[in-house]
Amino acid sequence: MLAMERIGYLFGGFAALMAVVYGVWNDFTEPVGVVGLTLGALLGFMIAGYLNITRRKLDGVPPEDDPLGEISDIAGDYGFFSPHSWWPLWLAASSALIFLGLAIGWWLVALGAFFTIPALVGWVFEYWKGPHAL
Repeated sequence: MLAMERIGYLFGGFAALMAVVYGVWNDFTEPVGVVGLTLGALLGFMIAGYLNITRRKLDGVPPEDDPLGEISDIAGDYGFFSPHSWWPLWLAASSALIFLGLAIGWWLVALGAFFTIPALVGWVFEYWKGPHAL
């Protein structure tokens, strides 16, 4: 995590330096490049800051930063992945219908939204169990 944090600070510093160089080179007459590089610098600093805050909240040294650590120290549960869900297919098809509607007509966007909302709700609540299940 410490290495990724340093890479974020390095990227942010480089993008900030290049924003200044780009602005001076063009006498700040073309603002799009300066804005893009500044946003890139802010993105790098934001990621590095998040990693810094997260690293400080952890107890002790994270396994990836321990020079004597073993690969098995990081092993753990990566989460639950649905083996046979059809909801992503319907969500992708209805989202494609929305984006196709942006080129063809707004009526197709409305039709795609009509199919996207149930597909999204179905995918989110697919494994929701209990007395208040849908």
